[in-house]
Amino acid sequence: MDVYQIVTDRIISLLESGTVPWKKPWATSSGMPKNLISKKEYRGINTLLLGYQQYSSPYWVTYKQAVEKGGNVRKGEKSSLCVFWKLPSKQETGGTGETDQEVVTPVTPVTSEKQYSRSAPILKYYNLFNLEQCDGITSPTIEVPTYQFTPIEKAEQIISGMKDRPEISYGGNRASYSPISDRIRMPYEDRFEKNVEYYSVLFHEMGHATGHQSRLARKEVMEVNEFGSEAYGSEELIAELTSSMLCGVAGISNQTIDLAASYIDGWLNVIRKDKKAIVVAAARAQASADYILGKSFTEGES
Repeated sequence: MDVYQIVTDRIISLLESGTVPWKKPWATSSGMPKNLISKKEYRGINTLLLGYQQYSSPYWVTYKQAVEKGGNVRKGEKSSLCVFWKLPSKQETGGTGETDQEVVTPVTPVTSEKQYSRSAPILKYYNLFNLEQCDGITSPTIEVPTYQFTPIEKAEQIISGMKDRPEISYGGNRASYSPISDRIRMPYEDRFEKNVEYYSVLFHEMGHATGHQSRLARKEVMEVNEFGSEAYGSEELIAELTSSMLCGVAGISNQTIDLAASYIDGWLNVIRKDKKAIVVAAARAQASADYILGKSFTEGES
């Protein structure tokens, strides 16, 4: 389709001229993850362990704290890890006010009891539950901007027309696709300031879904790849180009192309490839877009 080439050429042109940094196009709850009782924000790696999960509430509690607040953790809910470093004492038992703590391992080899008690920090952890996993606890007011959402007919047709489309669920502050459950997760539509950006993000996740083993079976989706690796970056390029092509078919690419180019530019830098990497990814994205649109395709065909 000519629109595929037009979109690809426009993105390459933007990459060559320089692009603005990418930012999330949806509104969030503001916030860094924090403890409901102390109101203190979690820091370091905990911002990733807690902040990138599928919950819209930034508040977290231990099981004990939930009970003390007069609530409870719903049966079957899984806890999340929160870690911290602590200098141990000989009588160390993990009693720091949080529950479910235990010693994992000393950072450095311990050669004496004196060294152990004074200088060998120990990585410890405790288990947390998001407020959305609990019942009977009143949440502090969380102000999240919402916007008027108006469906775009052509884009909706593309979404509904995908054969064997994965399930799409809504909520939280992340957009993601899980190949294990074959499920797309999206923020609510009214969290997007611009309607077109909602479709751009959803098309991106649908692009990932085409790599599932039951569809195009891309190894970048079927295999576990470390965040920031070349394989991970390659799959992000394919998904974002798929989204750009679908936006072109839906007639909304003029309003999403800058967002796409800035996102793609970031991943090209991560995988340390020159701008030609986009041409390779574009060929694979064409197969992905064709699959979603129900057209015949040949993998790798340009």
